[in-house]
Amino acid sequence: MKVQPSQKMSLFAPAIFGDLKQFALDQQAKGMELIDLSLGSPDIPPADFLRETMSELTKLETSYGYTLTGVQTFNEAVCRYYKRVNSVTLDPSTEVVQTIGSQEGLVHLPVAFCDPGDIVLTTNPAYVAYDAGIHLAGATPYYMPLTKENGYLPDLAAVPEHIAQKAKLLILNLPGNPVPAMPSIAYFEEVVAFAKKYNIIVLHDAAYSEFYFKGDAPISFLATPGAKEVGLEINSLSKSFSLAGTRIAYIVGNAEMVSILKQLKSNLDFGIFEPIQLVAAKALDNAENITANLRQTFAARHKTLMDGLTSISWEVAPSDGGMFVWAKFPYSIDSKSFAFEAIAQTGVVMVPGTAFGTAGEGYMRLALVQDVETLSRAVEKLSKINIKKEATV
Repeated sequence: MKVQPSQKMSLFAPAIFGDLKQFALDQQAKGMELIDLSLGSPDIPPADFLRETMSELTKLETSYGYTLTGVQTFNEAVCRYYKRVNSVTLDPSTEVVQTIGSQEGLVHLPVAFCDPGDIVLTTNPAYVAYDAGIHLAGATPYYMPLTKENGYLPDLAAVPEHIAQKAKLLILNLPGNPVPAMPSIAYFEEVVAFAKKYNIIVLHDAAYSEFYFKGDAPISFLATPGAKEVGLEINSLSKSFSLAGTRIAYIVGNAEMVSILKQLKSNLDFGIFEPIQLVAAKALDNAENITANLRQTFAARHKTLMDGLTSISWEVAPSDGGMFVWAKFPYSIDSKSFAFEAIAQTGVVMVPGTAFGTAGEGYMRLALVQDVETLSRAVEKLSKINIKKEATV
């Protein structure tokens, strides 16, 4: 039998992560010690009380039915969290929709709002799921470069007028993946004004909002005056609450947009396992205690890796948050080749910047998923790489 993929599958090239993992395992089999800084998968387990709650709930006979649009308990917990942490008031019935992790929500959202040929403003580099969703909808991406000169923030003023006029959706991610640039209310006010001027829907991916290392609270796009008129915010419990494998996230904001997403999702899935929703609700209601410890741990890791890479002549993008470090390496070699060479010589596994877009050439993304001692050892190993340095001018 000849199996022929659809033409659309040509838009979904295999990700490099699998190749990196296999090459790393091959080196490990030869005796190389691996330090894996590639995937942003939390290495800290969920709080004990969350795991205990999950265990008890899974024993109940009533826990195994369809949940469809989700349990109200979860939606209400999301609203309480936003009110306490972000001073944002949400209606649990009309302004919250669950997604099966943020990946699913990000990929399906353009399908709800974009027609083939519509323009979606996204960044270069950017998290890979954005392009997947844009391609699935048949829309056309317009890439806004994240440059050092602009503080790694998308420059909305640089978007050509004819592009802005045709744009349907704007996707932002602050602090971001792979570039952990931090948001500000002033920047979000600029976003709201831009969206209103051109009638563009805004989606802010806030997956790393709790990973801030300065200040008193995360900054929500929805806390910006007028934000709910133009857009949505997606957040996940994967990173901030170490619940990655449970696959639970949510989109909040504009009620009309949420209603459209609910209509789409009613045709795609029958909801998330009820115990997961109830544990997630408990996590949100105890967020301050959980995330305070998280920030303390990740702030120390962040400083160790930032300072360490700087000390060995890497150019590190400034950041005060996020789960990653974005750094330019000082060698005359392309990013993909360097990623494999680094594994072969040191056992340190990183993701080449070009996995996230052409503007990532010359950069590596390193995840803060190892303890301080291991990160220090990774820097020491990287300092001994034997590759020709870039020529200085």
